[in-house]
Amino acid sequence: GVQTCALPISSFVPEFAALGLSEPLLRAVASRGYSVPSPIQRECIPAVLNGRDVLAAAQTGTGKTAGFTLPTLERLLHGERARSTAVRALVLTPTRELAAQVADSVRAYGRHVDLRSDVVFGGVSANPQIDRLRGGTDVLVATPGRLMDLHQQRALRLDRVEILVLDEADRMLDMGFLRDIRRILALLPNGRQTLLFSATFSPEIRRLASGMLHQPVHLQANPDRKSTRLNSSHLVIS
Repeated sequence: GVQTCALPISSFVPEFAALGLSEPLLRAVASRGYSVPSPIQRECIPAVLNGRDVLAAAQTGTGKTAGFTLPTLERLLHGERARSTAVRALVLTPTRELAAQVADSVRAYGRHVDLRSDVVFGGVSANPQIDRLRGGTDVLVATPGRLMDLHQQRALRLDRVEILVLDEADRMLDMGFLRDIRRILALLPNGRQTLLFSATFSPEIRRLASGMLHQPVHLQANPDRKSTRLNSSHLVIS
């Protein structure tokens, strides 16, 4: 149901509020128990909100998923909702496990906003995925192979993508997805915003980044400094 609280939600997560996130997203942050942004969130969120491309050296455990999910949702809130089969924000991940994790984060942080999110990956039937994509998707998390399959079946359109995120780009290239990624990039609009996250930066990653990023903000994340969590008893949310 609708949550009510005596104080404005920004007073529970003032450091997240200061980054420029709106109240429905702050409510989701607070309900997950976070009070202080991680270093990468502190840098990434304002950069994305300002429309900048991002090139980040970031491993799992740095808070990078919220670092790109929160500002992506914020930006999508201020535009037109997705139309039939269109995708507004696309997050590419190397494995179905990571896709499912990122999709869970998108759902959790987007629980108080009217945006549609979905996840597609291989190893399961495509038909339910095709049915769900028909109405349009604001945030789609996908593995490259299944995304290309669905595009070839005309189940989705990529010509309206506003934001592209490549998560764990180094693993995607190690797993042989470079060709799929290049084909996907060719289907996206030139004016999109692009965020690339990679634990390592091989020559291939640097070449990929130089071809797809426009004057990116460079971020370096330290994996051992996580967001601190609030004790949930400190939250006066009924």
